[in-house]
Amino acid sequence: MNGADTAWIIVATALVLFMTLPGLALFYGGLVRARNVLSVFMQCYAIACLMSVLWLVAGYSIAFGEGNAVWGGLGKMFLGGVTADSLSGTLPEVLFFAFQMTFAIITPALIVGAYVERIGFGFVLLFSGLWMLLCYAPVTHWIWGGGFLADGGIFGATGVRDFAGGIVVHETAGLAALIIAVMLGARKNRTTPPHNPGFVMIGAAMLWVGWFGFNGGSQLAADGGAAMALTVTHISAATASLSWALWEKIKFGRASLVGIVTGTIAGLASITPASGFVGPVEALIIGAIAGVLCQEAVNLIREKLNIDDTLDVFAVHGVGGIFGTIMIAAFGAGSWAAQLGSLAIVGIFTTVVTVTLVKLVTLVTPLRVDLETETNGLDLSVHGERAYDMSS
Repeated sequence: MNGADTAWIIVATALVLFMTLPGLALFYGGLVRARNVLSVFMQCYAIACLMSVLWLVAGYSIAFGEGNAVWGGLGKMFLGGVTADSLSGTLPEVLFFAFQMTFAIITPALIVGAYVERIGFGFVLLFSGLWMLLCYAPVTHWIWGGGFLADGGIFGATGVRDFAGGIVVHETAGLAALIIAVMLGARKNRTTPPHNPGFVMIGAAMLWVGWFGFNGGSQLAADGGAAMALTVTHISAATASLSWALWEKIKFGRASLVGIVTGTIAGLASITPASGFVGPVEALIIGAIAGVLCQEAVNLIREKLNIDDTLDVFAVHGVGGIFGTIMIAAFGAGSWAAQLGSLAIVGIFTTVVTVTLVKLVTLVTPLRVDLETETNGLDLSVHGERAYDMSS
């Protein structure tokens, strides 16, 4: 065990959990109507709790067990055989478990943005749990757990390069979000603006800080590689924020607060897969393109395709993660075959699993709330609480 590596990954684990609670919750919560903000908080919080338990029960074993090239197996269920002295590289294995658990928390939580204001709470929990176990965990094994997309797999000695989750996290969550948005259908009223842009900015700022643990921690060591990953993450986020705001100003005549912070998230998602393989100049290029590319993706999905992916999960996270994964090959840090092939394989798998799970879970619990509940807001109708006391 290396003490410095262990200390850094303990900090990184806390930072990645901070991304979901409260970062993502505030970011998403500010973007919805006042009568639905608590439902978003509840969905993010409940997902964090449920994924933690399921990661212990079977998720970690499926992702990082010693099964085969496709499935990690169930040999490490409930951390069987893992003690405080067990090592994963230079880290206590139980710490590696905890660090990866925070990724298993945020990935299904990202999907929340696609279905807010109209989703059944029971569906959220049942779908998210099954999706993490049957989609996220296997893909994690394929790429990070020594599976068939990693080095020595179907792409030969040089497998796919995905440092912190462009495919594992952002492509899977982005595609699942888009699919659910299509199957769920649009909200009855899509015209109301975000109820609290201040929440959105605070949440985005927390995500930005937490992302240092997300990308820097993925080095799994306290060394120069972690420092470079942290640095390029920041440069991409800052550049994408500016390019999003500039493009918004050119197209619409003003740069908005919600716009610039959404650009931040686009830059962060785009650098995630590449953060261990590129330097500051490449990060500058990735961020500059991401701010424009993801904004155009938002307009395409909302306006041209008329899909109510409410908080733009696919356009920002999905497109950003896919773009960053491709840029690894463009900068010569990975092979085109492995990068594009893995994107295609994981994309097809995610689509099949997500569509199947939506259909199956809908047989057990309603996918969508009724019109009266949607009109009155999920906060009071589903959870019996209000975010704001309008009488005082």
